[in-house]
Amino acid sequence: MAIPAFHLAAGALLLAAGTAFSAFAQQAPSEGAEAGEAFAASTRQWLDDAVAQAQSANPAPLRMEVAIGALDNRLRLAPCSRVEPYIPTGLRLWGRTRLGLRCVEGGARWNVFLPVTIKAFGPAWVLRDNVLPGTVLSAADAVEVEADWAADPSPVMAEATQWVGQVASRSLQAGQPLRQSMVKPAQAFAAGTQVRVVAQGQGFEIATEAQALTPGVVGQMVRIRMENGRITTGVVQDPRTVRLSM
Repeated sequence: MAIPAFHLAAGALLLAAGTAFSAFAQQAPSEGAEAGEAFAASTRQWLDDAVAQAQSANPAPLRMEVAIGALDNRLRLAPCSRVEPYIPTGLRLWGRTRLGLRCVEGGARWNVFLPVTIKAFGPAWVLRDNVLPGTVLSAADAVEVEADWAADPSPVMAEATQWVGQVASRSLQAGQPLRQSMVKPAQAFAAGTQVRVVAQGQGFEIATEAQALTPGVVGQMVRIRMENGRITTGVVQDPRTVRLSM
């Protein structure tokens, strides 16, 4: 199964960040100055290097932007000859996040968190107008523009085939990039519908009628009751047909 470009991009950035740890650790000594002054330049270089390495390994055409926040300007840190950056558990260098900085060689061990924002701009489908829940999306509902993939945890759907024909799972606003959490497969038929069942084997095909016992969604399994009363499952092929494998 193909891995979505969104996950490849975030994963590449995480991997690149790991390879930059040792270099940063050797070049970011603290002299007990204000935290912002002591680490701004080194942190910027470390993050820029991580982003550059991620881009070189990333198949998605993303334009990355890095913004570094600030620590409390009242914070004073003890002198440290070796500062190590790390990604806190459960976080990643994607969207609004935090970078950990800890002293591993110094008179006093300390640990601080620096807010950072990683933006990843790439092609996305953006809604032209507001969309009501349950609306079946068509190609005319969105236009392709550049958007920040990292602005929301849900992956961007960069290909029109991923959302055309899908149903809006909630109210959507004009200008929103389409993401996986915003849509769901369209229902082909309701429970109780009479459907055509096709069974195909080596050199033959048999068609008969059956009743759907559960709602049908194209490409997904559905329970059906055959004319002889037997209950089985098949894959919904279209709004009228269920295919059984023999």
